[in-house]
Amino acid sequence: MSLNHIRPWRDIYRRKSRQIMVGNVPVGGDAPIAVQTMTNTLTTDVAGTVAQVQAAAEAGADIVRVSVPDEASSKALKEIVRESPVPIVADIHFHYRRGIEAAEAGAACLRINPGNIGDEKRVKEVIKAARDHNCSIRIGVNAGSLEKHLLEKYAEPCPEAMVESGLEHIRILEDNDFHNFKISVKASDVFLSAAAYQGIAEATDAPIHLGITEAGGLVSGTIKSAIGLGNLLWMGIGDTIRVSLSADPVEEVKVGFEILKSLGLRHRGVNIISCPSCARQGFDVIKTVEALEYRLEHIKTPMSLSIIGCVVNGPGEALMTDVGFTGGGAGSGMVYLAGKASHKMSNDKMIDHIVEEVEKKAAELDAAAEAAE
Repeated sequence: MSLNHIRPWRDIYRRKSRQIMVGNVPVGGDAPIAVQTMTNTLTTDVAGTVAQVQAAAEAGADIVRVSVPDEASSKALKEIVRESPVPIVADIHFHYRRGIEAAEAGAACLRINPGNIGDEKRVKEVIKAARDHNCSIRIGVNAGSLEKHLLEKYAEPCPEAMVESGLEHIRILEDNDFHNFKISVKASDVFLSAAAYQGIAEATDAPIHLGITEAGGLVSGTIKSAIGLGNLLWMGIGDTIRVSLSADPVEEVKVGFEILKSLGLRHRGVNIISCPSCARQGFDVIKTVEALEYRLEHIKTPMSLSIIGCVVNGPGEALMTDVGFTGGGAGSGMVYLAGKASHKMSNDKMIDHIVEEVEKKAAELDAAAEAAE
């Protein structure tokens, strides 16, 4: 699908995949790429888990995954699903019965790992439960838990082994006339993940869930995920994404959206374009951007804001944004609206004023969108 006919060098042609439903969220086909995260609370702590799900949803998560390691978690899942504002994916490892229980509890999707879910007979029981309860399945291949026969065949985790693992599990689902599934082939190694995803993208039309597993902390994991997921998305591969960080799940959602926004694949909230600051800056750019990021978190309307310290690039960047501020001299700068210089504003009042202008513009855009419906 071409995303920008005026600037063809920005076009991304998404891989054609069939569409499935994860609860009320369409995945694949021409649906928007869904952003996913996972809770890190004890699932048996229903209140804590629901609070984390709600925070992730408020940050923009379309789908949230919850671990179901034991029977007590299966029982808690039913209440979590009932209170969740978004579809819940049940993360299942080792115990196939947890998958059956999760489907019965109302999970929208079951994530099962071919490397540890058990033999084909057990997988068939999980498939039956998923079908009986209108539940989708994600085949979650992971380089760290490949089946023994594949490790013996290939000697180590490699793209070919990961693709073969995924295709073996796809065969089981399709042999049982179950097609409501998506697939992931994750690794912590960016090169291994990228090669495996390219291989599976060529071998099936199933929707693909992207992720660089165990990517690391907030900074290192963000960089690794941006490189791995960004390149795959640029190639048109990917229907849902999860950024796996050793950080708050809300941070995973924020990073996921920023990756999609940078490629023009999803638009949500204020996209702030700002300079790194230098000796030419007319105000403290870094502190200003930090304050604005916090003050504008509540804005969900897609729009752009430029915050540039001086007139070298400021006016040019402001031409392309909804609201802009460029540093000048004598303790004030220029406010730009819809790409045009509008009025001067003192630096000590600029943050409050910019927030007001952004909120005003967001309201205008929302009204225009409603009128167009």
